Amino acid sequence: MTTVYFVRHAQPNYDNHDDLTRELTEKGLQDRLKVVEALKDIPVHAVLSSPYKRAIDTVQPLADRLGLPVDTEADFRERKVGDGWLEDFTSFAKGQWADFDFALEHGESLRQVQQRNVAALERALKETYAGKTVAIGSHGTALSTLVEYYAPGFGYEGFDRIRNVMPWVVRFTFAGTACLEVKEMEL
Repeated sequence: MTTVYFVRHAQPNYDNHDDLTRELTEKGLQDRLKVVEALKDIPVHAVLSSPYKRAIDTVQPLADRLGLPVDTEADFRERKVGDGWLEDFTSFAKGQWADFDFALEHGESLRQVQQRNVAALERALKETYAGKTVAIGSHGTALSTLVEYYAPGFGYEGFDRIRNVMPWVVRFTFAGTACLEVKEMEL
């Protein structure tokens, strides 16, 4: 049995439009401690993360408490929207959930994000982390596509429900690469 706790980052500073370096707000820095509290009695063997600063910074206190490094995996990164900042995110998100193959120029579709994240997760399940408990720093859209993959029906409604939930933790339980359970955790 392998257990994976995907941790959506805490509140980011949206004034920073650079997706890679976007840091957490003061509230986000405080709220990330909820992750440490929620997982304090769980024997986590490894902490992975998207390479984006807000994801790493959200799981770093957990890794510090456990005396573990945060290993980054590029394929756990968030969806690339396209070039520049998106003003009407709601319409864009609805369009992507309605058509999983829709993408803006130089951007990714939800299917591409899902395939990339599932592939990274399956590599982890088959290789180093089989039979272990892992925490992974993630993002709202990327994590939502994983929930949709392993528990179909999450859709835009589920994504919209968690859109402002930061941090958000979802536990996935696997036997090999077969997902047995997807469960949202209370923080």
